[in-house]
Amino acid sequence: MTSAANAQSTTRYTNTTDSAVGEISGAVACNVGTAFRRDFVVTNDFVVTDVNIGVLMAHNTRSEFALFLRSPSGTIATVKGTSGGTADNFNVLLDDQAAANVSTHTANDTATATTTVPPYQRSFQPTNGLNATFLGQDSLGTWTLFICDFQNNGVNGTFYQADLFLTSPPPSADLSLVKTVASSSPSSAIYTLSVTNSSSSQLSTSGVTVRDILPAGVTFASASGTGSYNSGTGIWTIGTSIAPGQTVSINLSVNITAASGTSITNVAEILTSATADPDSTPGNGVTSEDDYASNTFTVGGRLPGIAPNINSICSLAGAPGTTILDWNTQSWTPGSTTGSANVANIGTVNFNITTQGTFDAPLALTLDNTGGLGSAGLSLFQSIQYTNINEVTTTVITLPTAVPGVQFTVFDVDFAANDFADKLTVTGSYNGGLPSNATLTNGAVNFISGNAAIGDGGAGGTSNDGNVTVTFSTPVDTITLVYGNHTTAPADPDGQAISIHDFTFCRPVANLSVTKISSVLSDGVSGSNPKAIPGALVQYCILVTNAGTATATNVAATDNIPATLTYVTGSMRSGGNCASATTVEDENNTGPDDTDAVGMSISGSTLTGVAPSLAPATNMALVFNATVN
Repeated sequence: MTSAANAQSTTRYTNTTDSAVGEISGAVACNVGTAFRRDFVVTNDFVVTDVNIGVLMAHNTRSEFALFLRSPSGTIATVKGTSGGTADNFNVLLDDQAAANVSTHTANDTATATTTVPPYQRSFQPTNGLNATFLGQDSLGTWTLFICDFQNNGVNGTFYQADLFLTSPPPSADLSLVKTVASSSPSSAIYTLSVTNSSSSQLSTSGVTVRDILPAGVTFASASGTGSYNSGTGIWTIGTSIAPGQTVSINLSVNITAASGTSITNVAEILTSATADPDSTPGNGVTSEDDYASNTFTVGGRLPGIAPNINSICSLAGAPGTTILDWNTQSWTPGSTTGSANVANIGTVNFNITTQGTFDAPLALTLDNTGGLGSAGLSLFQSIQYTNINEVTTTVITLPTAVPGVQFTVFDVDFAANDFADKLTVTGSYNGGLPSNATLTNGAVNFISGNAAIGDGGAGGTSNDGNVTVTFSTPVDTITLVYGNHTTAPADPDGQAISIHDFTFCRPVANLSVTKISSVLSDGVSGSNPKAIPGALVQYCILVTNAGTATATNVAATDNIPATLTYVTGSMRSGGNCASATTVEDENNTGPDDTDAVGMSISGSTLTGVAPSLAPATNMALVFNATVN
């Protein structure tokens, strides 16, 4: 087992603003608003793993004053209570790892305006454990030390210095492992192992291996994907660095040799990594950690289908890779029926949800259904109470621009006898109504009928049995999900729920093409069938089409008019197609007579048409006339 040990980092934040002599007084009320305070502004953002604080102050009769520390989240710990008896002054580092509690500190300390700290004269445990109070909190913001004098008797104190020490965890790569199984035939299956480095990780990691010793009842056939698999040792060697937010996968094809009805369980675990993982230890066999994955199926039972490969879809469409809507990095106002997500290379994706039933729980991003992904399964949870079989909930997802393809998963499409029978129907559209066909891939407890998934078996909220994968392999800019019941549900279906998980989009790409057509308008000889003879008037149309899914910008088309033709001044027209190109354009692309976004100009014998943008599935037509020389 390999897991790198990286050093933690401790940062000191100091406040050396001396108070006036005797300013810490019992005449001042001890509350958050009026108590004597010193602030520490922390601009570094990390999860706190250790907290210490040192305080230097003069005060006769130490039992008269107490110290409190408040974190940016508002949590308060008593650092020192009213202990210390008649001893004077305070020159102490409060550290949970010290040998004795500060309540046992009864000796006098040295504390003057010229006393240098750190190091502090003594070290004691705080009254309340600092780590027990603040461990795991976010460091960013203002930490405040409050000093309260509880006796208004003329014995007052003077503050000199305090040091707050915050320890951050070592840089890490948070790896998680997911295993799925799908059928490729009645006698074969494909295990898919996926390792993800969380998008919140500080580091990439290398040297990652995964151990998956295939169980009895299946035999290894082949492997495909990232890295290599040794069927003898069961070790998948990834062989490449995994960046934050990146997922790598391998498919293990196996032949099923066990008899029908046999239950086959396959387990896998991340075995090595060159970088520390904050929440799991490679190769330790702890099943509750997110680097451990298990999957069970029954021979002869329904296995999940195999979803199309979204990377292949994107590649065939000429898309420059994929972009992800990861709910773990988004937010949703609980209870709101509208929401949005900002997606790189696409923009703002909008969600609108309406129901004919009643929401049992506020619409929110939750882990109520995780699809077998554990903490990686944050998704949009819809829990609805239906009173009749015809009620549905409709989710409309609107993209700011079309994409060549998209894939996402809906969790927990299943069935409960005499209770409900989930039915999920998915449709898509493109450019204002053109249909985009969805391919649905079943889970273990549902089947596909056209563009609908229908539950006919039970699945738990943390299981992947009810997962349905939705794939669009043609351009789409609007996706509609209709969730309700199949006819096998009772008349009053009761409550049921699904969760919409992350989206993988093919990145939009513009696809420009140009055609040129001509027609003879007149030749001065024939009125019905003019020919391109000298003196004839010919009309040309240059048609630029964007057949892609991204808006093309700064589009320009040029045409070099040959010496056999003479451009007819004032004949430029533009429009959306050749037949409707009626907008008058001038020859220099400037001036008040340019009333649309398209501009046309001519310089010498070169005619140019430009447009600042050309949306998907739209055209720019440039029309002009010329005479034949």
